[in-house]
Amino acid sequence: MVNVADIGKRLLLGRKLRSTQLSETLLPKRIALPVFASDALSSVAYAPDEIFLTLSLAGLVAYSYSWKIAILVAIVMLVVVASYRQNVHAYPSGGGDYEVATVNLGSNAGLTVASALLVDYVLTVAVSISSGVQNAKSAFPIIDGHEPWVAAAVAVLLMALNLRGARESGTLFSIPTYCFMFAILSMVIFGLFRILVLGDQIQVDSAQYGIEPDPSYAAFTGFAMIALLARTFSSGCAALTGVEAVSDGQAALDSVRRR
Repeated sequence: MVNVADIGKRLLLGRKLRSTQLSETLLPKRIALPVFASDALSSVAYAPDEIFLTLSLAGLVAYSYSWKIAILVAIVMLVVVASYRQNVHAYPSGGGDYEVATVNLGSNAGLTVASALLVDYVLTVAVSISSGVQNAKSAFPIIDGHEPWVAAAVAVLLMALNLRGARESGTLFSIPTYCFMFAILSMVIFGLFRILVLGDQIQVDSAQYGIEPDPSYAAFTGFAMIALLARTFSSGCAALTGVEAVSDGQAALDSVRRR
């Protein structure tokens, strides 16, 4: 007798695998890297928005600080990446921060870190999807006014794809990652071509403005600007979320490397 629940589970999760079939879930490098890197790339996509949105509180002239904030965020990211490289070498079995905390500080610390990671992943998915839907609205006006429903549908779709396993959904997830990388590199190359070859002076309209604080409010303005820049830096550090995904999935990457 056919069990409807089993059929639905098979369609949603895919075929069953024995523990001895673990090798069948391994990902080739061309798929493993974009799958694990997509989490960090999605954060990089919306972090600049957070920087500009926060700086906009001080007006267009505050945008002149955006590139400085971006450099600071990039420096912090390099430090975090270097730290995770050490984690990968020291704990090659995977588990990332959870394993590091459990081994060195005990199970309670590990559970605390695991809880923080779960919250981080949920927030990353929520913010990434929301940002993507907002950007997609400019290309597809039909989305306007229906953003929550579209975002919820995308979240359900991603959940269903992830439940089928990394190997079955890996190819599908790697396509937008490669497209994103190609688009960013093309934009950078085109910009450098215009600057170095064509000699174009590329600048935004607000570049001509400067900051002239009122002397009577100089002290307050200075304090307020420092607080605003600190808040902007913290918002820009959203680009760091997801960097740990590669460390957490190290077991799969190691398996690929040893084959």
